[in-house]
Amino acid sequence: MAFIKKVRGHEPAIGEGTFVAETAVIIGEVTIGRDSSIWYNTVLRGDVNKITIGDRTNIQDGTVIHTLYDGSKHPSQTHIGNDVSVGHNATIHGAIIEDNCLIGMGATILDNAVVASGCIVAANALVLSNSKLEPNSVYAGVPARKVKDVTPEQRDEIITRIAHDYHMYASWYEEDK
Repeated sequence: MAFIKKVRGHEPAIGEGTFVAETAVIIGEVTIGRDSSIWYNTVLRGDVNKITIGDRTNIQDGTVIHTLYDGSKHPSQTHIGNDVSVGHNATIHGAIIEDNCLIGMGATILDNAVVASGCIVAANALVLSNSKLEPNSVYAGVPARKVKDVTPEQRDEIITRIAHDYHMYASWYEEDK
């Protein structure tokens, strides 16, 4: 059973049809939409500020999501849209990730950055605080820079397919209960 804990009066809300792995940790002011998946050893720590995750979004193994406290000089919240895939061991700290994005394995997205709809952030990329990524673009590197546009074929083959695949993978775990 996942570790789900109420903190500072905020209890996590998990949408219908969402798979939560047994070793996931979900704390505080966290809202997860419908038909999403939160995988093994993922930490969603909404103890100091709000985290929201949309519908059909997958947060893969080892990912850490956190924020900056509302009382700090530059507070942040994490908002992740619909149909987003966040790759293994990514770190998202107080950023906004709009719909239909892919965040690569080991990528780091820092406070108050905005990853626009349709973006691909490459594996191990570092998106700095306050960055505003262009929609339908691929970003890579440390710090992350735009390397090209996302084609309609890439959107279908990479972003949409991976989000769909993770919804299917999660269903396997429900079957074996």
